[in-house]
Amino acid sequence: MKMKALVLALLLAAPMTAAHAAPADVAAAVATAGRPAEATKLDESRKPAEVLAFLGLEQGDRVLDLFTGGGYYAEIMAKAVGPQGAVVAWEPANFIDEAGTRNFEALQGRAPNVDLLVSPADALSLPERSFDFVLMHMIYHDLYWESEEYRFPRVDPDAALTEVFAAVKPGGTVGVVDHVAAPGGDTREVVAKLHRIDPAVVRADFERAGFLFDGESALLRNPADDHAKLVFDPAVRGKTDRIVYRFRKPEA
Repeated sequence: MKMKALVLALLLAAPMTAAHAAPADVAAAVATAGRPAEATKLDESRKPAEVLAFLGLEQGDRVLDLFTGGGYYAEIMAKAVGPQGAVVAWEPANFIDEAGTRNFEALQGRAPNVDLLVSPADALSLPERSFDFVLMHMIYHDLYWESEEYRFPRVDPDAALTEVFAAVKPGGTVGVVDHVAAPGGDTREVVAKLHRIDPAVVRADFERAGFLFDGESALLRNPADDHAKLVFDPAVRGKTDRIVYRFRKPEA
């Protein structure tokens, strides 16, 4: 699915200079009336205003929401970056159906500076040097997942991150939020069983791709989570121990 002309034009426009960039008003975006009730119910556990403030989202940013799902973060970020910014919400082709398309059309009615980009999960294709900010919210582990039931193919995480690295502007930011797994074990086996990932694997993958580790936040850490349960288990769903990592692409 091609990006609409407005979003594409914003992506290709000259970026704001550092002197004019300002933090995005994420708190106001989260508080905007009209967001779906099923989305606002998640705010308490996800803490989107605090997470995006830590990651450094700015007004006017060109944003990629990778694996957008229902568009929870795409909508918040589109409103936060303002009309001079744009959000591209990427979703794997096998997850887009008629209901999902209708949902996204409704989202665009509330946030017209967001558009959907669809490609096969194992053939991620992104415009080069187009994004100031990328968010991977509780989905990085899915690059190690595969499922015949959900028609989700085996993905090469290194190839995917190479594509993401090329798509980020020099100096741009990638934020990663994900469920914590205990250290050790085969990553694909752990993901298949628990939908969690060892934070050391995340950091090593990103640094191997060329990103610089730029900090972490304890906003979503939960020491009561023993890392042994599937993230969809009612005992921990919405309350898992989660990392919030910030990576940057070098300026040069």
